[in-house]
Amino acid sequence: MRGLDGHPFLVTGAASGIGRATCERLLTEGAAVALVDRNRELLDELAGKLGSRAVPFVADVSQERDVRSAVDGAASALGGLRGVVTSAGIFDFGDLRPFAEVEADAFCRTLAVNLHGTFFAVKYALPHLLQAGGSIVTIASTAGLRGHGFGAGYTASKGGVVALTRLVAFQYGGQKVRANCICPGATDTPMSGGAFADPEMQQRITRGVPLGRIATPDEIGNAACYLLSDDASYVNGQVIAVDGGATVM
Repeated sequence: MRGLDGHPFLVTGAASGIGRATCERLLTEGAAVALVDRNRELLDELAGKLGSRAVPFVADVSQERDVRSAVDGAASALGGLRGVVTSAGIFDFGDLRPFAEVEADAFCRTLAVNLHGTFFAVKYALPHLLQAGGSIVTIASTAGLRGHGFGAGYTASKGGVVALTRLVAFQYGGQKVRANCICPGATDTPMSGGAFADPEMQQRITRGVPLGRIATPDEIGNAACYLLSDDASYVNGQVIAVDGGATVM
């Protein structure tokens, strides 16, 4: 992919799942990557595997001070930033209740990570991206496009990420900063809690996917890297479902 080799990027939620897959692909393409995650053990393990072009930063994305420190530290360590991927996210299983029974704490905690965390990462990355142009890739969910019938906090937070991304694309496109949003469908990551290992659950979910299977983190990470790259130089303000066709049904 053009425009990744030798350039610095930042990825939140880097230690596992989609974030990890994105970092691995970026390193394969010759980029330098700031790995941001709250799990120090997994972060150090990944940094050791990826080598000197991967720099770890421990941060809880729901905490503004953490994110600001990580973004500024990354820009300093890597000599600027050309892109950011906001893949940090949670699904609180207390959010699986009917809407009227969802605990306020679970709802607010989900928004704090998924929506506030995206806001903080983009807000503090923007001054660095504006210096030489760059790309923002947010990770939402198909829940933010059509709802899933469960997960009030998750659905609200991901819908917010979609809308926020469009706003950033509109406001900063004229300053050579692109912003696009990926909405993954069912993807086998640690956040799913192993649910897709259950054959019955897997069968139920894949019935609604024309490709007939669940995504791997690599497939989402590859799409994120494309949107960061110069190959996507005229792609801005788009919300792209990477879901095997589930949202067309």
